[in-house]
Amino acid sequence: FDLCHPKIMRVGMREIKTGDGRAGPHGKTLGQGNADSPLRFEQSEQSCLLGMIGLRRITGRRPDPAIGLVEPLLVRQTFVWHIGPELAPHALMHALGEGFRKAVGERFHEDSTLLIDGARISAIVPNNQRPKGVEARDLGGGLLAPGFVDVQVNGGGGALLNDKPSVDVVRRIAESHRRFGTTGMLPTLVTDAPEVMAAGIAAVRAARAHLPGVLGIHLEGPFLDVRRKGAHLGSFIREMTQGDVETIAAADCGIVLATLAPNRVRPELIRALVARGLLVSLGHAEASHAQALAALDAGASAFTHLFNAMSQITGREPGMVGAALSHGESYVGLIADGHHVHDANLKIAFAAKRRDRFMLISDAMPPAAGGPDHFELMGRRVSRVGGRLQLEDGALAGSTLTMDEAVRYCVNSLGVDLADALRMASRVPATFLRRGNDLGRIAPGYLASLVHLDDSLQVRETWIEGR
Repeated sequence: FDLCHPKIMRVGMREIKTGDGRAGPHGKTLGQGNADSPLRFEQSEQSCLLGMIGLRRITGRRPDPAIGLVEPLLVRQTFVWHIGPELAPHALMHALGEGFRKAVGERFHEDSTLLIDGARISAIVPNNQRPKGVEARDLGGGLLAPGFVDVQVNGGGGALLNDKPSVDVVRRIAESHRRFGTTGMLPTLVTDAPEVMAAGIAAVRAARAHLPGVLGIHLEGPFLDVRRKGAHLGSFIREMTQGDVETIAAADCGIVLATLAPNRVRPELIRALVARGLLVSLGHAEASHAQALAALDAGASAFTHLFNAMSQITGREPGMVGAALSHGESYVGLIADGHHVHDANLKIAFAAKRRDRFMLISDAMPPAAGGPDHFELMGRRVSRVGGRLQLEDGALAGSTLTMDEAVRYCVNSLGVDLADALRMASRVPATFLRRGNDLGRIAPGYLASLVHLDDSLQVRETWIEGR
């Protein structure tokens, strides 16, 4: 299989029979009896469902091991199956059947089903192996894809992390964006007073105990270049010190991503951040191409909202944009909303750099995901005007974007292949965040964080870790 491309699934499910009582993943017994008897399941403390990997005899044949290599699955006419009370009353099984195919190459694999055990996907198996006692709920068509992962979310649903840093605000932001397909996010603090930054870190740390979709925190500032501050308040922008490195490294917020200016932060401090496990992205800077490359050599691995608030390409100075597009391994965030970046520039970027290094981001503010048209950002009024958020002087101040809108914009306005657009919203950011081993794919062992889209790519339902 070509692992760079998603698979597409249609739907259906039939009965599983086995005669050897083999144990699946996590040691759960799947069934015993003769070869004509249906599976019986033993209950565990959590849910006893249904690890099909490891079965040696399923209707007389081995499961196809290649099924486990699926990347994002796009599922047509999805069903959700609930295990009957005689089997495992608390278990949930998603049946994504009648075959799946690669999005590129049109290779189909018929009669396949996705099984979920608790928080994780346990197997993808042939469709004719559905156990008895399972009730089906028809989700009515559409696509099932890995849930979206957004590495830059300032706010949403009327809430802003900087405004009132608290667990409740983090929850409001996460829940509002979940309705639009985001199942994993980094709540983002923009440049602010030290006490606000500390409160925001504490809020995210506490929220992670209750909100599995909160993967960490993004600190966008205060170590920026005032010449490219954008909507950041210049009075709080400052130099980074070794003490700041220690403070940020002690955040204990899961994934910690810091956006900083490569011409304002010394490479040795970037190196120290990376050595302590942080991710560093470059942005908000009038930096030279050489300064950006030096930061990448020190361990920075991404660029924050490509083209926005950074030095541009000129004939003799490639700037940060040139560094981002010419550096093969670095990741770049893109705000694909028709306001932040001209479509032609986005197409140039896609032509210049590997597609698996682009991450769709929202850079969302309180009006996104159902919020009001106006809000206050550190005493300055921000308004929605013609679909864009701006300060009174016309400067952009984040976006109203949600991740499903970004996917639709890429597909419908930029002509991006749907498989690539979904990967840029899920698999790529998960890999950047070092969560590529359990997020961003539909495959055995991965977390069941999923989004169900209709045929127009509107969100119908989401699951975070199976719920």
